[in-house]
Amino acid sequence: MVSVSPPVCDFGRPAVEFDLPGVDGRRHSLASARGPNGLLVMFICNHCPYVKAVLDRLLRDARELGTLGVGSIAIMSNDPTDYPEDSWDNMVGLARGLDFPFPYVLDESQAVAKDYGAVCTPDFFGYNAALELQYRGRLDASRKEAAAPDARRELFEAMQQVAATGQGPRVQMPGIGCSIKWRQA
Repeated sequence: MVSVSPPVCDFGRPAVEFDLPGVDGRRHSLASARGPNGLLVMFICNHCPYVKAVLDRLLRDARELGTLGVGSIAIMSNDPTDYPEDSWDNMVGLARGLDFPFPYVLDESQAVAKDYGAVCTPDFFGYNAALELQYRGRLDASRKEAAAPDARRELFEAMQQVAATGQGPRVQMPGIGCSIKWRQA
């Protein structure tokens, strides 16, 4: 397992179109995932300890962001060959078992992760209503272990600001996570 930090926010970069199968049996696109006040695109997976450490907080924040008009979608781009926990069946089980409040979709070709410039799990991309990038930071101070219960909700606060003003905070702490498991050429 390799720990990676994504680059800083490239403010204004447009969201990339996608059309991916969801564990709910439907296809999901940029248009279907967005909310009237923005969109949170998350690259996650099942096996990563960084994702596991924040998953309960991520679900809480996505639910609350939905009430603010911010849509959310989680994309799994890992090659499950060496990480069977990231298989389709396990994706379905995790999403159903935890009642994900957002679509959980499979990027089997890994093209969407490459188009977005995703480098790790979790990797967060927060967009405003015009689908311009405004946040590329961490969820909170969590690492492989969850941060303290009273940790600042950095992603939630940033997306709350984006929903209200269309602009993200200029100072953002980069996230950290496991590298995306790219297919071998």
